[in-house]
Amino acid sequence: MLDKKTRYLQIAFNGDISSVRRILPSIPFHDRILIEAGTPYIKRAGFAGIREIASLWKGTIVADLKTMDGALGEVQLAAEAGAGAATVLGAAPTETIDLFIENCAKLGIDPMIDMIGIEEPWKVLRGLRRPPSVVILHKGRDEEETRGKVIGYKNVKKIRSKYDVLISAAGGVDLREARSAIFNGASIVVVNIVGEDEPWTGIKATEDVAGMARMFLETIE
Repeated sequence: MLDKKTRYLQIAFNGDISSVRRILPSIPFHDRILIEAGTPYIKRAGFAGIREIASLWKGTIVADLKTMDGALGEVQLAAEAGAGAATVLGAAPTETIDLFIENCAKLGIDPMIDMIGIEEPWKVLRGLRRPPSVVILHKGRDEEETRGKVIGYKNVKKIRSKYDVLISAAGGVDLREARSAIFNGASIVVVNIVGEDEPWTGIKATEDVAGMARMFLETIE
Protein backbone atom coordinates (compact mmCIF):
# COMPACT_ATOMS: atom_id res chain seq x y z
CA MET A 1 0.00 0.00 0.00
CA LEU A 2 1.15 3.56 -0.68
CA ASP A 3 2.81 5.60 2.08
CA LYS A 4 1.12 8.95 2.71
CA LYS A 5 4.45 10.49 3.72
CA THR A 6 6.19 9.63 0.45
CA ARG A 7 6.32 11.53 -2.83
CA TYR A 8 5.98 9.29 -5.87
CA LEU A 9 6.77 9.47 -9.56
CA GLN A 10 4.21 7.56 -11.62
CA ILE A 11 5.42 6.68 -15.13
CA ALA A 12 2.57 5.90 -17.50
CA PHE A 13 2.86 3.59 -20.50
CA ASN A 14 0.16 4.21 -23.08
CA GLY A 15 1.61 2.44 -26.11
CA ASP A 16 1.85 -1.27 -26.78
CA ILE A 17 3.56 -4.23 -25.16
CA SER A 18 6.62 -3.89 -27.37
CA SER A 19 7.27 -0.37 -26.04
CA VAL A 20 6.96 -1.66 -22.48
CA ARG A 21 9.41 -4.47 -23.21
CA ARG A 22 11.84 -2.01 -24.79
CA ILE A 23 11.70 0.81 -22.23
CA LEU A 24 10.69 -0.54 -18.83
CA PRO A 25 13.81 -2.71 -18.25
CA SER A 26 15.93 0.44 -18.61
CA ILE A 27 14.29 2.07 -15.58
CA PRO A 28 16.13 1.08 -12.38
CA PHE A 29 13.84 -0.06 -9.58
CA HIS A 30 13.00 2.60 -7.03
CA ASP A 31 10.37 2.33 -4.29
CA ARG A 32 9.20 5.86 -5.16
CA ILE A 33 8.48 4.96 -8.78
CA LEU A 34 5.05 3.62 -9.72
CA ILE A 35 4.55 2.11 -13.16
CA GLU A 36 1.18 2.75 -14.77
CA ALA A 37 -0.57 0.55 -17.29
CA GLY A 38 -2.33 3.45 -19.00
CA THR A 39 -5.87 3.26 -20.32
CA PRO A 40 -4.83 3.15 -24.01
CA TYR A 41 -2.31 0.44 -23.16
CA ILE A 42 -4.92 -1.68 -21.37
CA LYS A 43 -7.32 -1.23 -24.28
CA ARG A 44 -4.64 -2.54 -26.62
CA ALA A 45 -3.12 -5.27 -24.50
CA GLY A 46 -5.87 -6.17 -22.02
CA PHE A 47 -5.09 -7.51 -18.58
CA ALA A 48 -2.32 -9.59 -20.14
CA GLY A 49 -0.57 -6.27 -20.64
CA ILE A 50 -0.64 -5.65 -16.90
CA ARG A 51 0.81 -9.11 -16.32
CA GLU A 52 3.60 -8.26 -18.77
CA ILE A 53 4.47 -5.15 -16.76
CA ALA A 54 4.36 -7.22 -13.55
CA SER A 55 6.91 -9.61 -15.06
CA LEU A 56 9.30 -6.69 -15.61
CA TRP A 57 8.67 -4.48 -12.56
CA LYS A 58 8.76 -5.61 -8.93
CA GLY A 59 7.34 -2.37 -7.57
CA THR A 60 3.79 -1.01 -7.52
CA ILE A 61 1.79 -1.13 -10.74
CA VAL A 62 -1.18 1.17 -11.30
CA ALA A 63 -3.94 -0.17 -13.55
CA ASP A 64 -5.57 2.92 -15.05
CA LEU A 65 -8.91 1.23 -15.59
CA LYS A 66 -11.02 4.39 -15.34
CA THR A 67 -13.84 2.13 -14.19
CA MET A 68 -17.31 3.53 -14.86
CA ASP A 69 -19.33 0.41 -14.02
CA GLY A 70 -18.72 -3.22 -13.12
CA ALA A 71 -16.37 -2.35 -10.28
CA LEU A 72 -16.15 -5.77 -8.65
CA GLY A 73 -15.06 -7.61 -11.76
CA GLU A 74 -12.59 -4.99 -12.96
CA VAL A 75 -10.85 -4.69 -9.60
CA GLN A 76 -10.60 -8.48 -9.35
CA LEU A 77 -9.04 -8.77 -12.82
CA ALA A 78 -6.55 -5.96 -12.12
CA ALA A 79 -5.46 -7.51 -8.81
CA GLU A 80 -5.08 -10.95 -10.37
CA ALA A 81 -2.92 -9.43 -13.11
CA GLY A 82 -0.53 -7.95 -10.53
CA ALA A 83 -1.74 -4.37 -10.04
CA GLY A 84 -1.13 -2.74 -6.69
CA ALA A 85 -3.48 0.17 -7.41
CA ALA A 86 -6.34 0.90 -9.79
CA THR A 87 -8.48 3.82 -10.89
CA VAL A 88 -12.20 4.51 -10.94
CA LEU A 89 -13.77 7.62 -12.48
CA GLY A 90 -15.13 10.29 -10.20
CA ALA A 91 -17.96 10.62 -12.70
CA ALA A 92 -19.06 7.03 -12.03
CA PRO A 93 -22.18 6.33 -9.95
CA THR A 94 -21.57 6.55 -6.21
CA GLU A 95 -22.50 2.87 -5.91
CA THR A 96 -19.76 1.95 -8.37
CA ILE A 97 -17.13 4.02 -6.55
CA ASP A 98 -18.12 2.56 -3.18
CA LEU A 99 -17.92 -1.00 -4.54
CA PHE A 100 -14.60 -0.22 -6.17
CA ILE A 101 -13.04 1.12 -2.96
CA GLU A 102 -14.48 -1.71 -0.87
CA ASN A 103 -13.17 -4.41 -3.20
CA CYS A 104 -9.75 -2.78 -3.45
CA ALA A 105 -9.54 -2.87 0.35
CA LYS A 106 -10.45 -6.57 0.38
CA LEU A 107 -7.80 -7.36 -2.22
CA GLY A 108 -5.09 -5.18 -0.68
CA ILE A 109 -4.67 -2.68 -3.50
CA ASP A 110 -4.93 1.10 -3.43
CA PRO A 111 -8.10 2.66 -4.89
CA MET A 112 -7.59 5.87 -6.85
CA ILE A 113 -10.41 8.18 -7.97
CA ASP A 114 -9.67 9.97 -11.24
CA MET A 115 -11.41 13.34 -11.14
CA ILE A 116 -11.01 14.12 -14.85
CA GLY A 117 -13.83 16.44 -15.88
CA ILE A 118 -14.91 17.02 -12.25
CA GLU A 119 -14.83 20.68 -11.21
CA GLU A 120 -15.57 20.10 -7.51
CA PRO A 121 -14.06 16.74 -6.54
CA TRP A 122 -14.78 17.11 -2.82
CA LYS A 123 -18.47 16.78 -3.67
CA VAL A 124 -17.76 13.29 -5.00
CA LEU A 125 -15.84 12.36 -1.87
CA ARG A 126 -18.48 13.51 0.60
CA GLY A 127 -21.02 11.12 -0.90
CA LEU A 128 -18.86 8.01 -0.38
CA ARG A 129 -18.92 5.47 2.44
CA ARG A 130 -15.13 5.68 2.74
CA PRO A 131 -12.44 7.73 1.01
CA PRO A 132 -9.98 6.29 -1.52
CA SER A 133 -6.23 6.14 -1.02
CA VAL A 134 -5.60 8.65 -3.83
CA VAL A 135 -7.50 11.50 -5.48
CA ILE A 136 -6.23 12.26 -8.99
CA LEU A 137 -6.52 15.84 -10.20
CA HIS A 138 -6.40 15.23 -13.92
CA LYS A 139 -6.21 17.47 -16.96
CA GLY A 140 -7.00 15.18 -19.90
CA ARG A 141 -4.66 14.77 -22.84
CA ASP A 142 -7.31 16.25 -25.14
CA GLU A 143 -7.24 19.35 -22.93
CA GLU A 144 -3.48 19.89 -23.01
CA GLU A 145 -3.59 22.44 -25.82
CA THR A 146 -6.66 24.27 -24.51
CA ARG A 147 -5.81 27.76 -23.28
CA GLY A 148 -6.56 28.19 -19.60
CA LYS A 149 -6.95 24.48 -18.81
CA VAL A 150 -4.91 23.65 -15.73
CA ILE A 151 -4.63 20.88 -13.17
CA GLY A 152 -7.10 21.74 -10.40
CA TYR A 153 -4.72 22.47 -7.53
CA LYS A 154 -7.31 24.89 -6.13
CA ASN A 155 -9.12 21.80 -4.85
CA VAL A 156 -6.24 20.44 -2.77
CA LYS A 157 -6.95 22.47 0.37
CA LYS A 158 -10.65 21.56 0.44
CA ILE A 159 -9.90 17.88 -0.07
CA ARG A 160 -7.12 17.74 2.51
CA SER A 161 -9.17 19.61 5.11
CA LYS A 162 -11.48 16.61 5.46
CA TYR A 163 -9.80 13.57 3.92
CA ASP A 164 -6.49 11.88 4.66
CA VAL A 165 -5.67 11.02 1.05
CA LEU A 166 -2.76 11.31 -1.33
CA ILE A 167 -3.19 13.86 -4.12
CA SER A 168 -2.00 12.87 -7.59
CA ALA A 169 -1.41 15.38 -10.40
CA ALA A 170 -1.83 14.17 -13.98
CA GLY A 171 -2.01 15.71 -17.41
CA GLY A 172 0.76 17.46 -19.32
CA VAL A 173 3.33 17.03 -16.57
CA ASP A 174 6.90 18.07 -17.32
CA LEU A 175 9.63 19.00 -14.82
CA ARG A 176 8.19 22.47 -14.31
CA GLU A 177 4.68 21.15 -13.73
CA ALA A 178 6.07 18.49 -11.39
CA ARG A 179 7.60 21.23 -9.22
CA SER A 180 4.30 23.10 -9.26
CA ALA A 181 2.41 19.94 -8.30
CA ILE A 182 4.56 19.34 -5.23
CA PHE A 183 4.40 23.02 -4.26
CA ASN A 184 0.61 22.85 -4.43
CA GLY A 185 0.35 19.76 -2.23
CA ALA A 186 0.48 16.77 -4.55
CA SER A 187 2.31 13.63 -3.45
CA ILE A 188 2.19 11.80 -6.80
CA VAL A 189 3.09 13.23 -10.21
CA VAL A 190 2.06 11.26 -13.29
CA VAL A 191 4.36 11.50 -16.30
CA ASN A 192 3.49 9.93 -19.65
CA ILE A 193 5.87 8.08 -21.91
CA VAL A 194 5.06 9.60 -25.31
CA GLY A 195 6.01 8.56 -28.81
CA GLU A 196 8.39 10.67 -30.89
CA ASP A 197 5.60 12.02 -33.11
CA GLU A 198 2.95 12.40 -30.39
CA PRO A 199 2.04 15.97 -29.37
CA TRP A 200 1.57 15.37 -25.66
CA THR A 201 3.85 16.43 -22.83
CA GLY A 202 5.93 13.82 -21.01
CA ILE A 203 9.08 11.77 -21.43
CA LYS A 204 9.77 10.99 -25.07
CA ALA A 205 10.23 7.27 -25.68
CA THR A 206 13.40 8.12 -27.62
CA GLU A 207 14.93 9.99 -24.66
CA ASP A 208 17.06 8.62 -21.84
CA VAL A 209 13.99 7.51 -19.87
CA ALA A 210 16.00 6.33 -16.88
CA GLY A 211 17.87 9.64 -16.73
CA MET A 212 14.63 11.61 -16.98
CA ALA A 213 13.10 9.48 -14.22
CA ARG A 214 16.01 10.39 -11.95
CA MET A 215 15.51 14.07 -12.75
CA PHE A 216 11.83 13.86 -11.86
CA LEU A 217 12.60 12.06 -8.60
CA GLU A 218 15.08 14.77 -7.66
CA THR A 219 12.56 17.47 -8.60
CA ILE A 220 9.82 16.09 -6.34
CA GLU A 221 12.13 15.12 -3.46
